[in-house]
Amino acid sequence: MRIVKILLVSVILAGGAAAARAGYSPDFDGGIDVRVAIRAALESAASAGGLVPDVPGRPAPEHPVWVSLEKSEIGALDEALFKGLPVAQNKRIAIYEFDDSELGRLADGMRRSFRRAPGFHAYATLEAALEDLKEPPAVPQRAYTVDQAQRVKALLAQVKEEPIADLITTLSAYRNRGYRSATGVDASKWLQQRWARFAEGRPYISVAPFKHASFSQESVIVTMLGSREPEKVVVIGGHLDCVAGYGDRPAPGADDNASGVAATHEVLRALTEGGYRPAKTIKFIAFAAEEAGLLGSGEIAAAFRRDGVNVEGMLNLDMVNYKGSQGDIYFVTDHTSAGQNAFLGGLIDAYLGYAWGEFKCGYGCSDHASWTKNGYPASTPFETLFKEHNPFIHTANDTLANSGGNASHAFKFARLGVAYAVELAK
Repeated sequence: MRIVKILLVSVILAGGAAAARAGYSPDFDGGIDVRVAIRAALESAASAGGLVPDVPGRPAPEHPVWVSLEKSEIGALDEALFKGLPVAQNKRIAIYEFDDSELGRLADGMRRSFRRAPGFHAYATLEAALEDLKEPPAVPQRAYTVDQAQRVKALLAQVKEEPIADLITTLSAYRNRGYRSATGVDASKWLQQRWARFAEGRPYISVAPFKHASFSQESVIVTMLGSREPEKVVVIGGHLDCVAGYGDRPAPGADDNASGVAATHEVLRALTEGGYRPAKTIKFIAFAAEEAGLLGSGEIAAAFRRDGVNVEGMLNLDMVNYKGSQGDIYFVTDHTSAGQNAFLGGLIDAYLGYAWGEFKCGYGCSDHASWTKNGYPASTPFETLFKEHNPFIHTANDTLANSGGNASHAFKFARLGVAYAVELAK
């Protein structure tokens, strides 16, 4: 016997425990209100003692997580992971319950079959997973302006390549930065200490971990409080964790994604040491557990939405140091904000002079998807065209040497981040 989870929703929808024992999987295309279904199921569980029979053939997860993924892709994945029916589904998406120890195996299968990383969304709670069956909230439209040339150019002069390379070197020296590994936890703690230096003597800057209940690696958040409209927030960040296959294997993750964290760091350093104080609040975030299904960013973005945080825009930096295409910067067009992407392209044209382009990822391929899903405008500038990205990622060969031995490409993204911060947080 196990504590009831979504299977109790099946009981409510199908009219009794017999439907749950038969393996009923509720289909939410018929307009079922997810929150009402959950509430009814929990009330039923309380009155019935909170237990339903186990699903035959699959042990109860010790550390349950709920995963949403495209139904069309399941047939190409490890059959042993999909013994039972999904706990809920609609025409396109299926939600399954896993033990969190299985996420690495699932992600590895996604990479092998579809070149997706990770290619699914994972959640610590059932209610959060069920949100994927609904249409995401509309991203509000806004007007963008480019009129801070003097300040932008002065702060661009502060951006340096050497600090980016140094941070990539430090982070990639950890055995790995897996979200459940001891060295992944150590890397997060180290980054908190490193970023805390920017708060010294600056009362408007603070550093805090974002603790995740279901895993040990912490996300790291630096808050640069706005001087005039602190309630309005701009987010810049990238994921801290990395993998090589699954399990506790060596994974330097220099490009994926020490490079994005290092570029975020350099934006923070350039603004801080350049004496900049934004009118709006800027939050710099190193996300935990992206490789496990966007777990870290998913929890943070959902918390911001739940708390009513007014996020004006989110810039996601994930893989920015491998120069594998002719152009310099490429924007992911799906699961992102077309308006903000165009704004970023305009910043490149106005201040940076780089060649830029676009491509479609085909799925929620990085942490930007978590913010878009919660109704916030988000963008991901990427290092190459998708089909030409770094071939060494998710292996022990994702090293700085295999990205050219320098940070000259990531330097471009740090400069874009500075221009974005100044023009959006004004």
